[in-house]
Formats: sequence, structure tokens, C-alpha cells
Amino acid sequence: MQFETHHLSALASVLRRGSFEAAASDLSVTPSAISQRIKALEDRIGTSLINRGSPCTGTKAGLRLAKHAEDIGLLEGQLSRDLALGNNSGPTRLRIAVNADSLATWFVAAMAMVEDVLFDLVIDDQDHSAEWLKRGEVSAAITSLGKPVTGCDAIQLGSLHYIATASPDFIARWFGGGVNATALQSAPCLTFNAKDALQRDWIREHFGQRLSPPTHFLPSAQAFIEAARAGMGWGMNPEPLVRGHIRNGRLVPLRANAPLAVPLTWQVSRIMAPALAPITDAVRRSAAKVLVGG
Repeated sequence: MQFETHHLSALASVLRRGSFEAAASDLSVTPSAISQRIKALEDRIGTSLINRGSPCTGTKAGLRLAKHAEDIGLLEGQLSRDLALGNNSGPTRLRIAVNADSLATWFVAAMAMVEDVLFDLVIDDQDHSAEWLKRGEVSAAITSLGKPVTGCDAIQLGSLHYIATASPDFIARWFGGGVNATALQSAPCLTFNAKDALQRDWIREHFGQRLSPPTHFLPSAQAFIEAARAGMGWGMNPEPLVRGHIRNGRLVPLRANAPLAVPLTWQVSRIMAPALAPITDAVRRSAAKVLVGG
């Protein structure tokens, strides 16, 4: 089945911008034209593609078709480069699933190396980002999953090292008798969100116990550090982000020389891999400067 390019562009723009009006502005047409294109596409598919609301969201079929539109743009961009056509059709769009700590430490540098690409990032835990690939909603992902997702290539990048840190006052208050399982069971910790298992993983790796300490939920890499500095709790912070705080004594490791190494993998759709080769190269080069063992 073939689709009209302007129909696909309308769908992708509505889902990206969240409304028919914003999509119309994005494509320099009227909202009525966007509505007509979406209706024509839905009639052709025989199912609803958009959940009308504020914002508009995609149905399963709508998300898949929007991803198809993105893939077409990437492949056409590659063809133009390969044939040296010099077409000035504007930047292509690329949707990637990435964990917040990679974004905060090294992934922005990778994006900055690539020209003529507009990035659409989905933020998810590294243990769960592969699910976006499995559903066909992204073209690539940073994930802790070493085994390739079906239909994808997996490239090992190295490990992001996390350090269990807290403020000196917090350690004095909660770990005056030493950092042990009893104290860890009571001392408040910091958790990014419900998917974040780093704190429990560190306890299990270094103390051999499964504990569930009381926790604050703070879904922000920067807020995580600020909360630790403020004495709210202890948490697993990426070593590159807390190196200076540790050096200046604002944060203290709970246990010396006891990092938690989280291996990261770049997984990319095998079909799209040639078109995404420049991005893959940038990801590998940027990761090599920060990750360990890459």
C-alpha cells in the first residue's frame, strides 16, 4: 500500500506538535487542510490514527505510520547524499530513545556532531528503552540490553559508572555507625522514577541484600544532584556529573571505590542503519570520551 507524502507529513506533524493548528503552522497550510489529509489517510487505512485531545496523541497505527514517514525522510536524505544531488529539502527528523543520564553526560555532544537532523528524543530508563524499538516507535535507542532487539544491530558503547553519594551532613546523621544494611534500610534515598533500580542494585551488589529503603522520587538528573547536596537523601549519580562535587567535598561517596557499572548499547534498526551511519559514528565517538571500557 502506498501513501501520499503530504498525508504522512500531516500525521507526523500533528503527533509531533500536539494539535492540528500547530501542524498547520508547521506545514504552512490551513488547519482544515490538515484535517482533510488526516481524514483521507484514516479512510485509506480504515482505522483511527489520532486520539483527538489536548494534546493529540497517536493510536498504535498512527504512531507506526508516523515512524514510517520519518524513515522515508531519513532514507531520502541518504539517497541524496549518496548521489550528490545537493537537494535542499531541509533537515530530516530522527526519533531516539535515550536514558536521562546519558543525555545529561554525553549524548548531547553526539547530537551536536550531526548536521541536517532534527532530533525527537524519548526519555526512558536504560533497562526499558529497548521496548520503544520493539514497538517500532523509534529508529534507535541507548539501552542496557546487550542482546540485539529483533531486526536491530547492537553496538557496545562502554559502561556509565554511578557512585552512591550523599552530603557530609546526611552521612553524619544517617551513617554515623558506618554504611551497613541496617542503616541503608532506614536512610532515605533518591529514585529517578518507578523504573529506576540503581539504588537497589548497588545495595545488592555491595551488601548482598535486597532492601527497599524509603525514597524520594525526582525525575531530573540535575535535581537528583541538588537533592543529594541538600541532604534529602543518598542516590546513585553518574560519576561525570558528581566528580567536581566529590572533589570539593560537597558530596561524599557512601563507600570508597564502589561504583556501579551500567553497560550501555546503541541499538539501531538494521533497515535504517545505513541512513543512520553518521549518527552511529557520532554516538560511538562521544560515548568513548565518557564511558568506561568503550
